[in-house]
Amino acid sequence: MSEAIVEMRHITKRFPGIIANDDVSFSIGRGEIFAILGENGAGKSTLMSILFGMYEPDGGEILIRGIPEKISSPARAVELDIGMVHQHFTLVREYTVTENIILGDEPWKRFLGLLPYVDVKGSEAKVSELSARYGLDVDPGRLIEDMDVAGQQRVEILKMLYRDAEILIFDEPTAMLTPAETGMLLKIIENLRDNGKTVILISHKLREIKRVADRCAILNRGKLIDILDVPGTDTARMAHMMVGRDVPIDGRSTEARAPAADFGDTVLSVDGLAVYGADGTMAVNDVSFTVRRGEIFAIAGVSGNGQTEIADAVAGLAEVQSGRISLNGDDISRSSVRARIGKGIAYIPEDRQNVGLILDFPLGDNLALKKYRTPPFAGGAMLNRDAFDAYAGRLIDEYDIRGAGCGRAAVRGMSGGNQQKAIIAREIELGADLIIFVQPTRGLDIGAMEQVRCMMSAERGKGKAILLISYDLDEILMCADTVAVIYGGEFLRVSPVESISVDEIGRYMMGVTEG
Repeated sequence: MSEAIVEMRHITKRFPGIIANDDVSFSIGRGEIFAILGENGAGKSTLMSILFGMYEPDGGEILIRGIPEKISSPARAVELDIGMVHQHFTLVREYTVTENIILGDEPWKRFLGLLPYVDVKGSEAKVSELSARYGLDVDPGRLIEDMDVAGQQRVEILKMLYRDAEILIFDEPTAMLTPAETGMLLKIIENLRDNGKTVILISHKLREIKRVADRCAILNRGKLIDILDVPGTDTARMAHMMVGRDVPIDGRSTEARAPAADFGDTVLSVDGLAVYGADGTMAVNDVSFTVRRGEIFAIAGVSGNGQTEIADAVAGLAEVQSGRISLNGDDISRSSVRARIGKGIAYIPEDRQNVGLILDFPLGDNLALKKYRTPPFAGGAMLNRDAFDAYAGRLIDEYDIRGAGCGRAAVRGMSGGNQQKAIIAREIELGADLIIFVQPTRGLDIGAMEQVRCMMSAERGKGKAILLISYDLDEILMCADTVAVIYGGEFLRVSPVESISVDEIGRYMMGVTEG
């Protein structure tokens, strides 16, 4: 290891009912890619939030370039040349790239020496130069709302570089990216290292860590298990140390892909569906399909091609412009969300924080969100808090949800992966005939990925109809019975999974229907 640029000594952080970091110590060398590896709730993000000044440790000390520092705020971290790209971006969608980057650090000038103004043009030139130097390919004048997830992430990287950050923290940076976008980001991270930056990569994706990291620290339930040389360690050993047991690499499991049985009656029927997107353009155009009992029907495609709008339309979150949606033979095209839940639809959305959860509510309330009107949760004019607690306790144990104590802590303080497990637990427990899974394993560690895929297969085995939308081709090929490939809001191919190859799916995802 080169000269240490970051040293974390005996870091301890406690929250009510949980020790997030328990006496953690390690050093990071200048100019290396250092990975923080661990399953959901292991304390990875908390540890790096301490380094970035978002939390203060209850014990221990931090040295930056050999000097003990009290990092009491993100502003102090920035002064120490530390930057962080959070898993959930902190961008103003109505602002341009440059306006977001200079927000809070605006370069003021005076017109004719009198009138103050923000030098946006000068900042745009600097942003453009940084974008070219690090291969980020970002238009400084573009609006954030017009950019895809990968583009917004590159803006977050530019925010760090604009402020001359030397230590760059990435928190689960590929959680929302397609495989192609992931490859591009990893090249950018390597380029940053080659230009002298120190990169700290929080992740649970072993293939990505194996590709770019020099060393990794493995955390398990807040404790440091070991620090490994990545090139000299195989992924199976990393996985075992991370989870504490042998797990299939990347969540692969024979249980997650049980042999297909005969399908039952049609549960979901979609005929000629058309849906507008948020920008007012046609996002889904004349789409028709059915999902039967005991079938996992998967929609494959590059993000932004209408698959989320299909899920939202079925769940009642997006207006149907034309066409018909039927559940067990009943037309639900104009039914309310509550009515669809009552008829038997469960929905795991792509955006867990803005759609799936009420972040400032306790876990117990979030788990009972779709049941609180019924006994035993409701009794007369009062809610039965004991019933909430008992229900939360059962689901915490059965679905291994961590970070919320007995269920009374707000879900905002939970890791993204445990937030996802909470949503999945709530929706499966509804006992619905149709379960819609959108990106169900995004942000989950390999053990949790296996768990979720096995749960999906188990629900299929109970005769549930499953609509799966995933950007992970491995996941689709592993779990699906039927695959539909979407491009530009239209289905280009619908086929049994055994009748279509990865290469064919990839071509259709890019809109290529021949060759």
